[in-house]
Amino acid sequence: MKSLRVPIFPLNTVLFPGGLLPLRVFEARYMDMTRGCLKRDEPFGVCLIHEGSEVGAPAVPEGVGCLAKILEWDMQQQGILNLTTHGSQRFRILERATSTQGLISADVELIPPDASIAVPEKFAACARLLEMVVVDHGKPVFAEPHAFDDAAWVGYRLTEILPVPLLAKQKLLELTDSLARLSILQRFLESRGLAAA
Repeated sequence: MKSLRVPIFPLNTVLFPGGLLPLRVFEARYMDMTRGCLKRDEPFGVCLIHEGSEVGAPAVPEGVGCLAKILEWDMQQQGILNLTTHGSQRFRILERATSTQGLISADVELIPPDASIAVPEKFAACARLLEMVVVDHGKPVFAEPHAFDDAAWVGYRLTEILPVPLLAKQKLLELTDSLARLSILQRFLESRGLAAA
């Protein structure tokens, strides 16, 4: 397994591979982190906060997160950096350290991407719901290319938009079986009357 050293940004959100995450950066430690990542063209890790908060003392991150690549950045307001980031690969934290500035960095091992599997007919409602969201929304909700026939892509995008608790989103990120993920999401949709049982 390939391991990397990456800065960790603990947030009250779960980033998935292929997902878009806009961020507002204003704390000095994350400004420095962003500058370093832009200079070296390297990603940083986004992890859901296990304990603590986004601002102030370093939060304790969950053990599995997703690498974030900075696509765009601008500073329209002094001291606030607006980023558009894109989720790439999931990782597992092996060991972490916190700098005197409060920035967490970690040795991580990359989790191989889910195998590319077509969406089975029994989970077709999941893909249809996503297609409707894209059509209804008009403006881009998801990064291109769209992959409505790929079980992992459909599972990740549905988890992003459905009103499921953050800890449930975290568990769905950690799953390495895209069909098991779709099965859970399908049951959620059925329980809400959004898909036929």
